[in-house]
Amino acid sequence: MSDTLVGRVIATFGRHLLVRDTQGRELRARPFGRGLNVVCGDEVRCQVDAHHAEVHVTEVLPRRTALWRATLRGGAEPVVANLTQLLVVLAPLPAPDLFVVDRYLAAATAGGIAATLIVNKSDLGIDAALSAALAVYAAVGYAALPCSAETGDAVAALPAILSKGSIAALVGQSGVGKSSLVRRLLPEAQVAIGALVREEEGRHTTTTARLFELPGGAALIDSPGVRDFAPAVDALDEQSLGFVEVARLAGQCRFKDCHHMREPGCAVSAAAASGALDPRRYESYRRLRRLREELSAARGPKRTR
Repeated sequence: MSDTLVGRVIATFGRHLLVRDTQGRELRARPFGRGLNVVCGDEVRCQVDAHHAEVHVTEVLPRRTALWRATLRGGAEPVVANLTQLLVVLAPLPAPDLFVVDRYLAAATAGGIAATLIVNKSDLGIDAALSAALAVYAAVGYAALPCSAETGDAVAALPAILSKGSIAALVGQSGVGKSSLVRRLLPEAQVAIGALVREEEGRHTTTTARLFELPGGAALIDSPGVRDFAPAVDALDEQSLGFVEVARLAGQCRFKDCHHMREPGCAVSAAAASGALDPRRYESYRRLRRLREELSAARGPKRTR
């Protein structure tokens, strides 16, 4: 005998999942079939086998939004789903990799997801270089919230930027303190819950992402830190690659298919040369353009019928 239910994936552990149904129950589950790619934030349909005490996710319901990353072969895979906001966390230490920050922002633009910068560990001091970088982001349209999970300073302001019913994800480099922010916001939250599920060999699995409910009706997904990040190739806008200031200038280029690299009459490269476009952001765009070409080549030619 089996029943069906609809729920939301609130944690992933490799092929193991934690699903919260509409009644608030948290159920351990697994995807049914290797072809089903399920991520935290997904709304799913499940088959419950009461006799064998098993819950199988049989369908991922249509995603409203998703954060997509590129695979090594140039494909695309979702990271988290149904977001309304991406919170890109950086800190004075470890030294921020702004190129990674840019790629998260580009992926957010591609996915139709609003993005905000969260500057954790502000108690360590924000030096002139980071202040200048934040000013560049602010000019483009990305707000920044300095805070400190260590001292609690301004952390209470974080839920205030999330509306009721919204789902936000914390993303960023390893060591910037994403989980520490969650612990400060929700002292009772169990952030490291890998021990809930064990692999067949008996080793604890590692939590890929975990969703927490915040007071006020918003939800926050804590995701693992990264050393690098590449947005999915096909999700990016062909002309701007998700760089807002490039999109604003692209219409002024001589050629409609300008890639803003070496083409004559390029308004984007001209703006970078004059300083109207931040040179580091332009270099970041160029790096992503080259990476996009490499990933497209790794994927090979598209098949035609």
